[in-house]
Amino acid sequence: MKRSSLRLARVLLSTQYANMLEYRVETALWALAGVLPFVMLGLWSELASTDPAAAGGLDPTQLGRYFLAVFVVRQFTVAWVVYAFEEDALLGRLAPQLLQPLPPLWRYVAAHLAEQATRLPFVVGIVTLFFALQPGSFWLPSPARAAAGLLAIPLAFAINFLLQSSIACLCFFTERASALERLVYIPFVFLSGLVAPLEMFPPAARRLAEWTPFPWILRFPAALLAGEPLAVGRGLAVMVAWIALLLPLCLLLWRAGVRRYSAMGA
Repeated sequence: MKRSSLRLARVLLSTQYANMLEYRVETALWALAGVLPFVMLGLWSELASTDPAAAGGLDPTQLGRYFLAVFVVRQFTVAWVVYAFEEDALLGRLAPQLLQPLPPLWRYVAAHLAEQATRLPFVVGIVTLFFALQPGSFWLPSPARAAAGLLAIPLAFAINFLLQSSIACLCFFTERASALERLVYIPFVFLSGLVAPLEMFPPAARRLAEWTPFPWILRFPAALLAGEPLAVGRGLAVMVAWIALLLPLCLLLWRAGVRRYSAMGA
């Protein structure tokens, strides 16, 4: 049973990877579309050079490392399952998938992982170009931080995927779950550390952000890689706690939605 499951996972991942390679130009554009951290880097670096206190005490070099780490983490934690699931539901592709032994969500997991693999060369190229243009920002995480970062990034992806999948399950109850995802994206932009390090936030806003899943999707893994002082063990424990909270929620919405979907199709 274990061997057959591994073979199924290998076939599914290789199939999705081959599919993503057919759209590698589009994948490269998606990777390039995630350059918002570099835009914010230019803005905050200018501020840090004139008023370091307003930049949370971070100098331009620290900001460069942080936003580069944000770019890298974002490339491997982004989730678009809501839009794929909604399209499959509206176009009738979901019904035959539900009749198959493999739950459709696993197909979306494989598609996301395959897309991340195709993004890797473009991410390496952009990071190399960044260091060529900003040699003073070059750094290598310590082995302990690199290991923690390699653990935190998959956990961050799991949080984001489960959050997005929970929203996607609302497609069983409404035709436009993507509209809700766009509403969720607004606080994500500001509370995840995407547009500014949380050190720049007022203390109350920072505490509020830390009670949401958003900084654990992006800010915490990025700060890990950037070498910022962090409570690493606590952060990883919080990420696991968010997964433990979102997984049953996603399964509950999935089962309720499938029952409703089957009843409507009967």
